[in-house]
Amino acid sequence: MENYNQLLSIAIKAAVLAGKEIKDVYAREFSVELKDDKSPLTEADKKSHHKIVDILNETGLPLLSEEGREIPFEERSKWGIFWLIDPLDGTKEFIKRNGEFTVNIALIKNGVAILGVIYAPIIDSLYFGAEGTGSYKAEADLEYLTHIIQTPHIADRLITASRRLPIKNENRPFTVVASRSHLSEETTVFIDELKQSHSDLQMISKGSSLKLCLVAEGAADVYPRFAPTMEWDTAAGQAIAHSAGFTVINAKDQSPVVYNKTDLLNPWFIVQ
Repeated sequence: MENYNQLLSIAIKAAVLAGKEIKDVYAREFSVELKDDKSPLTEADKKSHHKIVDILNETGLPLLSEEGREIPFEERSKWGIFWLIDPLDGTKEFIKRNGEFTVNIALIKNGVAILGVIYAPIIDSLYFGAEGTGSYKAEADLEYLTHIIQTPHIADRLITASRRLPIKNENRPFTVVASRSHLSEETTVFIDELKQSHSDLQMISKGSSLKLCLVAEGAADVYPRFAPTMEWDTAAGQAIAHSAGFTVINAKDQSPVVYNKTDLLNPWFIVQ
């Protein structure tokens, strides 16, 4: 199996430096714009995007993000391997200043998310994983991570200093994680059905891709998402969850969620 640690190192470096840009904006007053779809956009989104693009460009691989969503499928379909990024996942949480937002960087190969990095700079959590490498969580502050990314073999060094996922916790109740800002009626019905077989069911609300990370970490058993998401929202989390032994499946037909589709909108899905 191919070793992706060199690309993983570059993605970690990009995520950490993007997180620094976000943290700098978070620490002061900032303005909020509205995109065409009425979703919010901040200076942090833009600064993070530019930093990630600058670093990932050195790999020579194509890159897709919300900013490039107009790239024709005819062009994208020729990409065997490419980066898929969300420079600031959870902009609403960023605006609320609750810390539950992330930088998401994924590597997609033939429609499959094979590598993922998710960095939450305010809560000092870095999740990363790749096919053949496994998934890990580093609980480290920005100062430490800034030092690590200046050294050779970033991924290898972080692996030795991190906890492999999932982290076993057999004493907790059956746990469902759901969106803090986008809890749909269909998701509520799904959770109510689970309560019939899990009387001790516990529910956690989280923002951004941290929901996928909680399943990968072993802190939650299932994450149902029966509401719209885009490919860049989930790809990094899916790679991390999969490399930790979990699945991200289409809620309607139980097939794996795939990427670089003609329509970049995800199906409803379940992480478990």
